[in-house]
Amino acid sequence: MQVLSTHAATLYAEWRSFKGCAMQTARLGYVCATGRGASDGLLFGVAAALSGRKTLFGVVQINSEADPDRPCHMDLAVLGTDAVIRISQFLGTGSSGCRLDTAGLETAVGLVETALLRAPPDLVPDLMIINKFGKLECDGRGFRPLIGQALAMGIPVLTSVSALNLPCFLDFAQDLATPLDPDPRTVLDWCVKGQSDTPR
Repeated sequence: MQVLSTHAATLYAEWRSFKGCAMQTARLGYVCATGRGASDGLLFGVAAALSGRKTLFGVVQINSEADPDRPCHMDLAVLGTDAVIRISQFLGTGSSGCRLDTAGLETAVGLVETALLRAPPDLVPDLMIINKFGKLECDGRGFRPLIGQALAMGIPVLTSVSALNLPCFLDFAQDLATPLDPDPRTVLDWCVKGQSDTPR
């Protein structure tokens, strides 16, 4: 079970009512791509295109095929680091249970939070990418507090959401959420526009 830092938990609790400049300019973009792994590939490609040009925080998902009798492996690459965390587990042939390894995901959450809090004062994050707002986030866990923290700091956030989880995501995001067509150019344009429009 995730134990949130006091800092992250407090910012998450306060972000909805935050009235400073940062929240007035907070931007939260999301995509709803259809097809297996489509959103993962899209956000991975966006991160790769922006790497070296922008200061990125967050995670992107890498799916790799296993043997024919097993589902693919799911890993999270922590942006700005060399860390790759496995978040899938094998439940046995024919199993239909949830394959998410929540311990692995919470490890990735901790790494992103640490990277964000330990960033030098002169290193201004340009964008946080979170691979998805999933069931764990709908339950108030996972990356949900860090998304709130980033928004409270005025950092644009890009994520993906499934149709199933869209209602709870919109309830969380309210009027901050901007739907984006799931094509690389549209998403990249939104990311770049965020840097030119956000005051520092």
